[in-house]
Amino acid sequence: MASSSTSSLDKSFKYDVFLSFRGEDTRTNFIDHLYHALQNKSIHTYKDDEKIKKGKNISDELIGSIQDSKFYIIVFSKNYASSSWCLDELVKIMECHRTNEHIAYPVFYDVEPSEVRKQSGPVAEAFAKHEKEEAAGKWREALKESADLSGWELKKTADGHEAKFIKRIVEEISLELRSISFNIDEKLVGMETRIKNLAPSLGIGCDDVRMIGIKGMGGGGKTTLARAVFDHISFQFEGKSFVENVRENASLSGLKSLQKQVLSDVLNEDIRVSSIYDGKHMMKRRMRDKKVLVVLDDVDHIDQLEALAGELTWFKLGSRIIITTRDEQVLVAHRVEFIRDVSLLSDEEAICLFKTYTFWREVPSPRYEELSRQVVRYAAGLPLTIKVLGSSLCGKNELEWVDALKRLETIPLTETLKKLEISYISLDDDYKEIFLDIACNLKGWEKDDAIRALESCGFCAIIGLRVLEQKSLVAIYCDSYGDERVGMHDHVEEMGRNIVRRAHPDEPHKHSRLWKIDEIEDVLANDLGTKATKYIQFHTKKFSPHIYSKGLRKMKELRFLSVSAVHQLDFSSNLEFSIVVPAVFPNTLRYLHWSSYPFRSLPTTFQANNLVALRMDDSRIVQLWEGGERKVLNKLRFLDLSRSRLSTFDLGLSPNLEKLTLKDCYNLLELHMTAGCLKLTSVNLEGSSLMTLDLGLAPNLEELILLECKYLQTLHFPESCLTLRCLLLTYSNLRTLDIGMTPNLEKLDLKKSYCLEELHMANECQKLTELIITHSNLRTLDLRMTPNLKKLDLKECSGLVELHTPFGCLKKLAHVDLSGCLRFRSFKFNIEDYTSCSVDESLEVGPLAELHLFVQSLERCPLHPDNNLPKFRFDCDYKEDRPSLTRNLEMLLSVGMCSCTNLKTFSQSICGLQCLRKLELKGSFLEVIKDLDQLESLEELILLSTNINHLPDSICKLKRLKTLKLDDLRLLDRLPEDLGQLEYLEELGLLSADIKHLPDSIYMFKHLKSLELSSCVLLETLPDDLHQLECLEKLTLSSRMIKRLPDSIYMLKHLKYLKLTSCWFPEKLLENLGRLEHLEELDFSHTQIKDLPGSIYRLKHLKSLKLRSCLLLKKLPEDLGQLECLEELDLSFTKIKHLPDSICMLKRLKYLILSNCWLLEKLPEDLGQLECLEELRLWKCEFLQDIPNSICEMKRLNFFCLRDCIRVEKLPEELGRLECLEELYIDGTRISHLPRSIHLLEASLLYFAPGMILRSSGGTELLSNERGKLIVAWC
Repeated sequence: MASSSTSSLDKSFKYDVFLSFRGEDTRTNFIDHLYHALQNKSIHTYKDDEKIKKGKNISDELIGSIQDSKFYIIVFSKNYASSSWCLDELVKIMECHRTNEHIAYPVFYDVEPSEVRKQSGPVAEAFAKHEKEEAAGKWREALKESADLSGWELKKTADGHEAKFIKRIVEEISLELRSISFNIDEKLVGMETRIKNLAPSLGIGCDDVRMIGIKGMGGGGKTTLARAVFDHISFQFEGKSFVENVRENASLSGLKSLQKQVLSDVLNEDIRVSSIYDGKHMMKRRMRDKKVLVVLDDVDHIDQLEALAGELTWFKLGSRIIITTRDEQVLVAHRVEFIRDVSLLSDEEAICLFKTYTFWREVPSPRYEELSRQVVRYAAGLPLTIKVLGSSLCGKNELEWVDALKRLETIPLTETLKKLEISYISLDDDYKEIFLDIACNLKGWEKDDAIRALESCGFCAIIGLRVLEQKSLVAIYCDSYGDERVGMHDHVEEMGRNIVRRAHPDEPHKHSRLWKIDEIEDVLANDLGTKATKYIQFHTKKFSPHIYSKGLRKMKELRFLSVSAVHQLDFSSNLEFSIVVPAVFPNTLRYLHWSSYPFRSLPTTFQANNLVALRMDDSRIVQLWEGGERKVLNKLRFLDLSRSRLSTFDLGLSPNLEKLTLKDCYNLLELHMTAGCLKLTSVNLEGSSLMTLDLGLAPNLEELILLECKYLQTLHFPESCLTLRCLLLTYSNLRTLDIGMTPNLEKLDLKKSYCLEELHMANECQKLTELIITHSNLRTLDLRMTPNLKKLDLKECSGLVELHTPFGCLKKLAHVDLSGCLRFRSFKFNIEDYTSCSVDESLEVGPLAELHLFVQSLERCPLHPDNNLPKFRFDCDYKEDRPSLTRNLEMLLSVGMCSCTNLKTFSQSICGLQCLRKLELKGSFLEVIKDLDQLESLEELILLSTNINHLPDSICKLKRLKTLKLDDLRLLDRLPEDLGQLEYLEELGLLSADIKHLPDSIYMFKHLKSLELSSCVLLETLPDDLHQLECLEKLTLSSRMIKRLPDSIYMLKHLKYLKLTSCWFPEKLLENLGRLEHLEELDFSHTQIKDLPGSIYRLKHLKSLKLRSCLLLKKLPEDLGQLECLEELDLSFTKIKHLPDSICMLKRLKYLILSNCWLLEKLPEDLGQLECLEELRLWKCEFLQDIPNSICEMKRLNFFCLRDCIRVEKLPEELGRLECLEELYIDGTRISHLPRSIHLLEASLLYFAPGMILRSSGGTELLSNERGKLIVAWC
C-alpha cells in the first residue's frame, strides 16, 4: 500500500475514512464488519445511509462528506457499477484524490482489479445499463483510474478469510493515520527521531514480551516520548492502557485504582479490584489472552511495578510494557532488560519548539531571533523550560523579553525547579548532602577528584554518585581527553543551589555552602564567617590572601575549602616574589585545595588532624610546614603538590597515604620513605629531578608514573609488587631495569630509554598486554612469559638483533612496530619441543591486526600459515621478492606496499585476497595489477607517487569500491572511460596528475559525495552534466587551465563545501553562486577574483569564507553582514583597505584573519559587536594605526595578534576586560606601555620583541625579557 502524502498535514478533516460501496451487495455483512472494526480502532468513519440516496444525483451533503474525509475505501463488488449514485461518488472521490490532499484505496471484494479496470466480466454486465448515458465516459475513466491504485484484493489476501482481510485493512489505515497525526502536532519537535532510536528496544514484530524503561530528569520529555510512542503503535495491539503519573496517583488513590484502570482499559469493561493482591491475580489471569500495550508513566518505586506489571509471564506474547521513571534503579531492580535515556533537545530542536509556543507565524525581527537563542541557551535543551518560557513570553514586546531574561539571572524558573526537586526529595539524607556538594561545588570536577573530595568529608562517594546518576540528577561524561567528569544539567544545579539559598535568603554567611564569588568576598573580607558554613569553593582574579585567609577563622565547622586564585600582580615589586606570612585554616578541614597557594608553607597553627586530602598544585610551597616542623598526618590519604617548589619530601609522615602526586616538581631531589607505606597505591613523580628512587617499602603499588625523569639512574622495586598494573618510565638514564615479581603488570612503557641496555622481566607477566621500549640499546628481548601481549613497539632500537619467543607464545599479538631496528634479522623461536616442525612452520606471531616492518634487510617474513593479518605494511628497500601473501593472509583487510620491484610475484599473491578492503601502493611501480577485479571486497584504493601512466580497465569492475585516491601520479594522463561503472564510489581524489579531462561516464556516480581535483594543472574542462552527481557534498578544484564552469554546478543541491583555488576563470561565471543554498564552506583562495558575486548573500548557511591571497581583491560589499551564519572569514594577503561596517553584524563569527593585509588602514569602530569572536589576527597590517576600544567587549576572544603592525602605538585601556584572552602578540609594534587593566587577565602568553622594554601606564619600567615571551599568570 502506498504511503500517504504529507502535503495535507496542515488541513483537518471531519472524517478519517469515507466508505464507498453498493449497499445491496455488502451492507449487511462485509461493510458492517469493516465499519465497526474501524470505529473500534477510533478511526472516525463515514458510512452513508440508504435514506439519503434519493434521485439520480448525489446530494450536496454527500459531496461535503467526501470532501471532509482524508481516506476513501472503495469497495468494488459485482453490482457496484450498476449504481449511478456509486459511480458519481467515485468520480468525486477520484477528483479529490488528484489534489494530493486525500488518498483513495480500492477494495476488490468479489471482483478482480482487471475486471474493474477494463469493465469486463460481472463489472461489464453491471455497467451495461449506462452505456448510452452522457456520464458514461467519465464513469469509465474513474473506474479505470481507481482500479490502478494500490489497494487490497480479498481472494489474494489472508486466503480469502474476511475477518483477517478486514483486520489487515484496518491495521494499514491505522498506520497511515498514526503517521499523519504524528506529523500534525508541530509541538512534538524531534519526536520522530527519538521514536526511531527507541524502535530497536521496542522490537515491534518480535514474538516476545518486553518491558522497556525510559529514564531521564524531570521535565526532560519522558512522558511526551512515551505518549508519542503509544499513539504511534497502539493500533497494533489488542488492548492498550496509558497510566499517567503513577507516582502521584499511587499515593492519592492507591495501587488498586491503577490496577483497575489497566484492567478496564485493556479488557474494555468495568472491573472491580478488592485488593492489591486480588488485582495482581486478575492481571496475571486475564492479561494472558490479549496482546497489550501498557504505559506506566512516572514510576518511582518497585512496589508500583510489582503491582502493575509484576512478571513478563503475566502478558501474552507480543505485549509491550513501557515504563518512564527518573530513577534507573527501579528499572534495574525489576529486571527491565531494555533501558533507554531520553535525550534532551538539540539547539535547533529547542529553537523550533520555542517558536511554536512563542510566535503565531514568523519571527517578528532579527532581534527576537537572537533573544530566542538566549532563551534556548538558558533552557539547555530541557523541554519543560522551553515550553514554560515560550508560553510566558508569547505576545510580549522586546523590552519585556530583555527584562525577563535579566530576571532569570538571579531568580530561577519556579515551575522547572519544582518539577526537578521531586527527585531530590526522595533521596536519603547523606545522598542529599552529596547532591548539594556537587550542585554547589563539584560540578565539572574529574570523577576521581570528586570521589576523593566526598570521601574526605566522610561520604560513601562511589555508591552515592551511582544513586544520583540513576536518578538523573548527575551525569558522568568523558571530556575531550577521555577523563571522566561529574556533570549536571544547569537547571538541576540551579535547583540544588536554590535549596541551599532559600534556607536563609539574603544571609549568605548562614549558608551551608558558598560558591558565589561576591558573597564569599563579602563574608571573608568582613570577617562574617559562622559555624554554619561547611563548604567553600571559589575562583577569583582579585585576591588578597592575607585578608581572605584570616576571614576563615570563625568558620569553626569548615570541612571543605577549594580555592583557585590567580593572584593580582603587584607591578611595583619583582615578578618573582613569595609571601612569607602563612594563612589561617580551621582545624576541622578535611579537604583542602588551594591552587596557586601563595605562601611558602602551611601554618603551624593548623593542626590538620582531620585532613584527608591536601591538594596545592602550582603553589609556592618550599617546605610543607612552617619552620620545618615535622607533623604526622595520620588521616591523610591523598596528597597533590604538583608544580610546587619542594626539594625534599618524607613519606614517613603520612603513614596512611594512598595517592602521592608530585608531578613537575622540578626542584625535587629526594624522596624519603622512612617507614612502610603499606597503603600507597599510586605514585606520580613525572618531571622530577630525582637520581635515585627506592620504593622497597611500598609493596602495594598499583600505578607508578615516572615520565620524563631524565636524571633517574637507580630504581629499586619491592622484592614483590603483586598489585602493580602500570609502570610508565620514559626518558630515564637507567641502564638496567629489574621489575621483580610483578605478575599483574598490564602496561610497561619505557619510551625513549636511550641508555637502557638490560631489561629483566618478571618470571611471569601473564597480564602484560602493552610493551613499549623505543630508542633503547637493548640487543635481545625475552618475551617467553608474555602470552597475552597485544601491542609490541620496539621502534628505533637500532641495536636489537633478535627476540626470544617460544612457539605459540604470542597468539594475541595485534600490533608490532619494528621500524628503525636496522640490525634486526628475524624472530628467534624456541622449537626444542617441536623437533618435527621446520623453522618456517613454527614462525608465528598470532592474529595480528597490524604489522609494520621497516628494516634494511629481512631474510623471511615472520608469518605463520594460520596468521589472519588484517593490516600489513612492508617497507624493505633491499628486498626484491615479496612474501607469498595468499598462503597465510587469506583474511587480510589492508595492504600497503612501497618500492616493490617484482610486481609479477606481488600481483599473483595479492589477487587471491578475497577479503581485502584496502590497498595502498606507493613508490616505483610502473603499472597497477591488471586483475584488480578479483579483489571483490576492495573498498579503498590508494596510489601514491607511482610511475603509472594509465589505470587498468579492470578497476571499473570493483563494484564495492568506495574510495579512489590518486596522488602525485605525474605520468597519468587519462582515466578509464568506463570509470562511471563504480556505482558505489563515494570519494574520488585526483591530485597532481596530468589529465586534461574527466571521462563522460562520471555522471553515473550516483553515490559520490566528494570530488577532489587538486593541482591537475592540465585539466581544462569539467563535464556539462555535473548536476547528475546528486549526492555530491564536497567539490575541490585547482587548475589554472579551466576557463569556464558548467552551469550544472549550481544545480548541486546538496553541495556543502566548494573550493575553487588557483582558478583563473572570469568572475561572471560565479553569478549564480547563490543557488547553492546548502553551501557551508567556500574557498576562493589564490584566485584573481576582484569582487564577490552579488548572489553570495543568499548563502544563508555559509559558515566559512576564505579569500586568502586574492591579490586583486580591494574591497568587500557593504552588505557582507547578511551572511548571518558565518563563523570564519579569511582575508589574508588581500589589498583590502577598509572593512564594511556591516561586518559587525556577523554575530556568529569566531575567526577573523587579516594577516598581511598591508594596505588595511582602519577597523570598524563597532568591531566589538562580534561577541563570539575567538581569534583576531592582524599580523603585518603595516598601515593600521588604531585598535578600536570596542574590541574590549569581545568576551570570548582568546587569541589576538598585532605582530609587525609597525604603526600601532597603544592598546585599548580596558584590554583587561578580555577575560578569555590567552595569547597576545605585540612584537614588531610601537607599543611601549601596557594598560593598567592588563592585570585582570587570568593567565596569558604575552609575546613581545626580544630586548623590548614595557612600562606601565604610569611610566614605571614593567617587563624586560630577552626571549620576548612572558607567561602572564598574575600572581
